[in-house]
Amino acid sequence: MLDLPPGPKQPRYAQALQWVMRPQEFVVRQRERFGDVFTLEFIEGQPLVFLGDPEDVRTVFTGSAEVMHAGEANRLLGPILGSRSILLLDEAEHLRQRRLLLPPFHGARMLRYEEIMAEAVQRELATWQEGEVIEMLPRMQAITLEVIMRAVFGIEDGLEMERLRVLLRRMLKATTDMRQMALSLIMGPDSARLQQRLREVLDPVDDELYRVIAEHRADPDLEQREDILSMLLLARDEEGEPLSDEELRDELMTLLLAGHETTASSLSWAFEQLTQNPQTLQQLTEELRGGGDGAYCEAVIQETMRLRPVLPIVVRLLKEPITVGQGRFRLPAGTRVAPAIMLVHLRDDIYPDPFNFRPERFIEKPPGTYTWIPFGGGMRRCVGSAFAQFEMSAVLRAVVTEFDLESVGGPERIARRSLTIVPDHGGRVRVSRRVGPIGRGAADEGALAV
Repeated sequence: MLDLPPGPKQPRYAQALQWVMRPQEFVVRQRERFGDVFTLEFIEGQPLVFLGDPEDVRTVFTGSAEVMHAGEANRLLGPILGSRSILLLDEAEHLRQRRLLLPPFHGARMLRYEEIMAEAVQRELATWQEGEVIEMLPRMQAITLEVIMRAVFGIEDGLEMERLRVLLRRMLKATTDMRQMALSLIMGPDSARLQQRLREVLDPVDDELYRVIAEHRADPDLEQREDILSMLLLARDEEGEPLSDEELRDELMTLLLAGHETTASSLSWAFEQLTQNPQTLQQLTEELRGGGDGAYCEAVIQETMRLRPVLPIVVRLLKEPITVGQGRFRLPAGTRVAPAIMLVHLRDDIYPDPFNFRPERFIEKPPGTYTWIPFGGGMRRCVGSAFAQFEMSAVLRAVVTEFDLESVGGPERIARRSLTIVPDHGGRVRVSRRVGPIGRGAADEGALAV
């Protein structure tokens, strides 16, 4: 029996249910009771030590890749992502995959995807009706899914895109269902019942992805293509070896789930928070319509991801002992530790009035490496973080420039969509198309938003 930090004595089923249904309230309550280090147990025999102190987060994020295994810790995702996903690899295999995946997401390449993002946003905005109450989450999912299919998968044909969209939506609905997550926690990822359910929705998607990969490989103009799949097909590791079809499939699935679900959830939270804070929305509106430098928009994104990080934790499996809790706890090898993004982001010693939405805090002080961690950190930091923030900025700019937004109710509670947290009503807002100049340049020309 491992000698671990204290935690609640409730049965694991009760702990799992609270973690699924009310994650923020549950972990904040445990921190008030036990401090910054405590142990929860959702899966029998697999206790999880939560870390809410930035110094302990630093210990994990700067630890050796041989000691901190994220791939093993993420095994629960294996049936969906596949064994060759970057999220399920460790040490040399992970480093090889990371080096191949990073170049397509380099900051300078973001401009190549700007047009795709703009077209996806405008296609969605064209469907909005005057005075309509919109549930933002599914609308943002429509935008981010199109961006993924075009920028990552390289699909432009309308019929092909629609066929894949139908399959992906069916798969995403099944794999992000809250009940599915609860069953995974309680029954474990190897449950035959869960495996059968997953295969029913994953097999058709896999067939389509392998077909897309084969078409790209056979394209005589592959080197001229700018989608991320084409770049990955051309990439070679230090030994001159390419990614296999299996590796490509697993990375495409990883980019889909990490880049589609999380960005759409963050955007829905941004609109929910903005409409609950009219002064903040007004300041953002004035910046975006007035041709500002985008600093406040960036701060809004950062504050959204602080207050509502869509992934509340990351997990590592220790291969050697480490010390946490200011030396109070010596965690043995085999322990699963969870830098608690949600708890770090709610520390009042770092973020005064932590439960209030105040983007100005990031104008006053930039995010800290171990105190603002929505994308994780260290060698496991999300490779698509720049892509996600770029896309969020593009969407916010388009929506706020063209529409006036207002709340249709009180603050929305945190709800689960599998691993991510989302507004429980999808971030509902009322939209009305603005009439007036868009910024100084447009005002000089008498232009109106259309």
